[in-house]
Amino acid sequence: MQYKRFGNDIVVRMNRGEEILEQVEAVCRAEGVRLAEVSAIGATCDFTVGVFNVEEKQYHSNSFQGAFEIASLTGNITEMDGKFYQHLHMVAGDEQGRAFGGHLNRAVIGVTCEMIIRVIDGSVDRFRDETIGVNLLDFDK
Repeated sequence: MQYKRFGNDIVVRMNRGEEILEQVEAVCRAEGVRLAEVSAIGATCDFTVGVFNVEEKQYHSNSFQGAFEIASLTGNITEMDGKFYQHLHMVAGDEQGRAFGGHLNRAVIGVTCEMIIRVIDGSVDRFRDETIGVNLLDFDK
């Protein structure tokens, strides 16, 4: 992975074999990012995305291997209890044009990933909402 910072924008290039969530965390820790917007395109060869089931209060994950174009990867960087927290979603398409997506659990780069991390001044924390079963943005901390 390589990246370059331009003011509040960080442009990142991830390489084949690198895992997206690991690389995002590495960049954000190196640059002291506490709050940001993330967007990216690229290609993956192995990824897992999930969909949250509200009644069960759990994610159901689907894993895919093969050649996939990352049509959209978007999300945010916040904190939870003062610690790094990323919430990313991804949609990837196969050779037949079918798209698969959801909450990003893991994605290995198949060719490259071109990402922009737009840093926002400040920080936003999260709290666990036990009624729903997810971590929500907390503007009171």
